[in-house]
This record gives sequence, C-alpha cells and structure tokens, in this order.
Amino acid sequence: MSELGIRACECVARHPRRTLVVTGGPGAGKTAVIELVRRSLCEHVHVVREAAGVVFGGGFPRADDPAARRAAQRAIFHVQRELELVAGPGNPALLLCDRGTVDGVAYWPAPGELWSEVGTTARDELARYDAVIHLRTPTAEAGYNHQNPLRRESAIEAAVIDARIATAWAAHPRRYEVPATADFLVKAARAIEIVRGEIPACCQSRARGAPPPGPAIVATRA
Repeated sequence: MSELGIRACECVARHPRRTLVVTGGPGAGKTAVIELVRRSLCEHVHVVREAAGVVFGGGFPRADDPAARRAAQRAIFHVQRELELVAGPGNPALLLCDRGTVDGVAYWPAPGELWSEVGTTARDELARYDAVIHLRTPTAEAGYNHQNPLRRESAIEAAVIDARIATAWAAHPRRYEVPATADFLVKAARAIEIVRGEIPACCQSRARGAPPPGPAIVATRA
C-alpha cells in the first residue's frame, strides 16, 4: 500500500475505462463512502472530486436568488465535465465520480432548464456514465448532520433534494440505490460491493476485505 493508503496493483493490462457516479442528497455519506472505496480498492480506481466543492470552496458566490443559483449550476456543470476529462492519468479501470453532471438538474431553479443552458441533453449526459450509485439521505432522527461546512440544508430540505436527485437519475439503465441504515458502515459496505463489481477481475483480486451480506441493495437495470 502507498503512503496515501492507495493499494498498489500488479496487473498491467490496459483497462477499458468505465465511469461510475456516487450521488445522493446532502448528508448521504458520499465523501465517507468514496474515501473508504479509495482505501479498499486498488490504484486503478481513480476518484474524481465533487465539482460543487471545487466551485464553492474556491470562492464562487453562493447566493439564494435564482439567477445566482443558475450561474452556480452552469459553473459546476462545466467544472464537472473538465474534471472528468483530465481525471485518471495512467491506466485507470474506473473513474469514481463524486456526483455527475446530471445532479445539476436537482439543484436547478425555475425558470428554464439546465440542459438548454449548457448545450446538451439529459440523454447525452446520462450516457456519460456506466453506472450510478444513489446513497439515500438519512432523516434527522437517523443521523443527518451539518459536519460538512459547505452543507446548509435542513433535514427536510435535504430529503427534498435527495428525491429530486432520484428523479434526475431515474432513466439511467444501471442505477443502484443504497438506503440509509442505522449503522453507516453497513451502507458503506453495500456501496463498496457495487463498486467492486464494476472493476476488472484483475483488480478485484486486490480489493481488501469483503462487505457483509444483506438485502439492502436495490438495483434497477434496463
């Protein structure tokens, strides 16, 4: 293992690159799950940072009026596209994206539509990704919190966004839904199990540990 906790991989095959999105409403645990995946799987799984964190963390104005929100979502869309374009130097088997371009639909305020504003279509954006893992947002009673300093939504607002994200990705033919659980590690293990199934067999052999069995994965396929 490297000093960054990334597991080295001995396979030298040229991998066909696949792209997988981990999404979910505020507080769903994306950041924690992605870090666990990064430390559990091999170096050929490359994480693509969340574009919203890059945009807002870099000082882009975060105002509540519709015009400012639309501007932010256009910026996030273009940053997401560029992050995916430059991601994965070397020989990545999987690009693991912390959200995808389709997430912008859930945050887009009326009037208008995100896709016409950025010159694409929902069909084209869904086709960019081979699979989607939707981590569902917990309720306030089940552990929703504000530990992330960029998180501003209440538990009720987070649930609304989570539902809109589900609608935005609903047409994807390989969308996996992982419900919130009382024990977050169970939820994380389910997500790791799905990611492991998306990487080549030569890389799967380098995966560390095994997730506990259970029925908590709901997968929809065309």
